Amino acid sequence: MPPRRPRTLTIVLLASLVLVAAIAAIALWRDPYTVVRADFARQRLAAGLSRQSVRVDDHLWVYAYSDDAPKDAPTLVMLHGFTGSKENWYPVARRLRGHYRLLIPDLPGWGESQRVPGADYGFLAQSERVDHFIRQVAADPRGVVLLGHSMGGGIAALVAARHPQEVARVGLIDAAGVRFADNRFGARVLAGQNPFGVEDEASLKRYLDTVFHDPGARPWIPWPADRIYINRRRGDAAFEQQVLTRIGRGDESFLPGQAAADIRQPALLLWCRQDAVIDSSALALYAQQIPHANRVLLDNCGHMSLVEQPDMVAQAIEMLIERGQGP
Repeated sequence: MPPRRPRTLTIVLLASLVLVAAIAAIALWRDPYTVVRADFARQRLAAGLSRQSVRVDDHLWVYAYSDDAPKDAPTLVMLHGFTGSKENWYPVARRLRGHYRLLIPDLPGWGESQRVPGADYGFLAQSERVDHFIRQVAADPRGVVLLGHSMGGGIAALVAARHPQEVARVGLIDAAGVRFADNRFGARVLAGQNPFGVEDEASLKRYLDTVFHDPGARPWIPWPADRIYINRRRGDAAFEQQVLTRIGRGDESFLPGQAAADIRQPALLLWCRQDAVIDSSALALYAQQIPHANRVLLDNCGHMSLVEQPDMVAQAIEMLIERGQGP
């Protein structure tokens, strides 16, 4: 009579798989956004980054980081934009890891970091929070290299201008904070709308079409992640409008551009010619305030230069660090 061990083993394995599937289904039912977070974790690991959290004042920050760098390597702090998250920087981080110490936070109120009901998430309040984060987590006697994209660029400009002792060099990438040439995006913001709002499949497509110029760089969001992401953005609609009111049509809208006149550190201004969000005319406006900044205008990319042209963005950052200016 043949031994029954293989059949028994098969039954045990099948039972284990069923159990794992059941546990996964329960976890997904309790927190559908687990699917998106799992993909973000995959992206982080692919970029060679670790994850950490820290409480700074009244907010819990979550950030990705890499200490895989020479002992005397500069520290880079990378700030994401409106509706963005630390994951936006991963394509660039993959190209810089191993050369510099990297710190890539979710700004308070966004991503995995804490959102406090009723708190101010405008340019000025966030710039003070970033300064405190740098002092606590990224402290470097030489100062950090502070890089900001979009809304994060406006925040970075304020930090560099108001706290020069913490910032050795600054890079503003597709940065908000100046009155750029009129475009459809800006007109909708001034009209009280949220051009980045996502509430269904059509608005998700419109959102991606707005921020990306290169179709090949646009992320593919398969089912059920697309539905989960849409539901998350629906839940964030009121918060997004609150922030947009402060940074897009309130008294703080052009505060970063005004403060930029006080930036004395080596600086980089980088834009994409086809940016349909913050028109590339913003580059010249920031350059008027920071005349010593090196200017880089990339072609064939939109607002998400970090994803569409990561090689060129990384090269510009390296030149800012190694030579004090961009390429």
